[in-house]
Amino acid sequence: MALHVPKAPGVSQMLKDGARYFSGLEEAVYRNINACKQFAQTVRTAYGPNGMNKMVINHLEKLFVTNDAATIIRELEVEHPAAKLMLLASQMQEQEIGDGTNFVIIFSGALLEAAEDLLRMGLTPSEIVDGYEMALDKALQILSTLTCYEVKDYRNEAEVIKGIKTSIMSKQYGNEDFLTNLITKACVSILPEKTTFNVDNVRVCKILGSGVHNSEVVQGMVFKRQVEGDITKKSQAKVALYTCTVDIMQTETKGTVLIKSADELMNFSRGEENMLEEQIKAIADSGVDVIVAGAKFGDMALHYVNKYKMMAVRLNSKWDIRRLSKAVGATALPRLTAPTREELGYADTVFVDELGDTSVVIFRNEGKESRIATVVIRGSTDNYMDDIERAVDDGVNTFKGITRDGRFVPGAGATEVELARQIASYGETLPGLEQYAVKKFAKALESFPKTLAENTGVKATEVVSKLFAAHEEGKKNYGFDIDGEGAAIKDVVEAGILDLYVTKYWGMKYATNAATTILKVDQIIMAKRAGGPKAPSGGGGGAGDEDD
Repeated sequence: MALHVPKAPGVSQMLKDGARYFSGLEEAVYRNINACKQFAQTVRTAYGPNGMNKMVINHLEKLFVTNDAATIIRELEVEHPAAKLMLLASQMQEQEIGDGTNFVIIFSGALLEAAEDLLRMGLTPSEIVDGYEMALDKALQILSTLTCYEVKDYRNEAEVIKGIKTSIMSKQYGNEDFLTNLITKACVSILPEKTTFNVDNVRVCKILGSGVHNSEVVQGMVFKRQVEGDITKKSQAKVALYTCTVDIMQTETKGTVLIKSADELMNFSRGEENMLEEQIKAIADSGVDVIVAGAKFGDMALHYVNKYKMMAVRLNSKWDIRRLSKAVGATALPRLTAPTREELGYADTVFVDELGDTSVVIFRNEGKESRIATVVIRGSTDNYMDDIERAVDDGVNTFKGITRDGRFVPGAGATEVELARQIASYGETLPGLEQYAVKKFAKALESFPKTLAENTGVKATEVVSKLFAAHEEGKKNYGFDIDGEGAAIKDVVEAGILDLYVTKYWGMKYATNAATTILKVDQIIMAKRAGGPKAPSGGGGGAGDEDD
């Protein structure tokens, strides 16, 4: 008879063996705050134009060298449940605005750090949460009064350049003028008359070799491929798109054919050949110059395509076929039939070009017809081009933000210092214990100019005290001067350092929500993990490194 051993009393007796349970301030709240603080400190050094890069190697052993917080958190698989809440807030910011992910993490980390001091002073988490929420409401009210610039006409390149430049500066300091012009040109050229701007319509094609200043914008699509047939250039081309293979159609049924003579054998395969030739002749007769297929071209079919002087391009990805159909205005056909006039697409030129030692096929549309623009990035290494692609992505997302709300607030820490100053004085007017939390909220905002100063190698306290002194005198637009000697400050609006209003608005909202959610947790109960097969040792799971 087996002896029944009673479990330890308390929560553990009702849970499965191996479950973990933490409760109370010491075990749950401080632990969570600590994890979030450490995570915020990791990405904090990557903030701003002089932010340091992180080298991240993901679970497939692919190497990333970047200071883009969105990429860092996407590739790191964070386990800690509280830190995960911060990441989710940051990912929401990425989806909503496409920029400002680091802002969310640093700010929620600073709020939690401040909350730790308040908890040790004896405030309860709910009092801190109330204070933070009051401060957030006040901050969002003040934020709308700080706007200093607005893009009224987002087809005007000069206005747009002024707005996009700062978001690119934080990723690619030094190349921002060149990249801003490229991105603005690409975005404005494909902006539809009525519908909203779609970020996906600005494509990026990375080609190794040369330098970043040889990058260009192509109206239309660029594919890193060779053509299948002999013809390499067509002008004013009509384009037919197929998602199927261009080859002899397989017969539906399997049967046995009895062949009695040599003539019958000769004629048997000729029937199929004639049928294929008729299909391709019908396509050529409908005026098609370029055939694009999502699958392979058969040798026989390619022979006839060359015979009828058509250009053949094969694309491997169904997404590429979709984008191309949008770019040239064609309908993708599932069977090898002659396209009608409506199903044909049009491109001004389709040609093969060689950039570096990479062959590319370019579908170019001049004028306003182009619905898709491609930024062709050149660079010396894949990692470098990946980083430029992230800068382009930020710029395009900022442009999308401008089309929704064109207001800007001063950058370089000016907005945060002004908010901190006004919220601190608002905290003085409050009677209850919330005033401590409101003041700490103001203190947390100071971490942005401090971080900018620290990452540039300047004494942070000196910069912050100078900024506060200037703001007290009513110089609302004064921020940290990165290029100045020592702890220099300047009017950032004159210098053209502007942050998108919606980025700050949503960033503060998400960061405060994440911090208050984490503070409201007082118990952590972790069930025992499901026992699956052990992961193979050595990581990577046999996947090769993409950067070899």
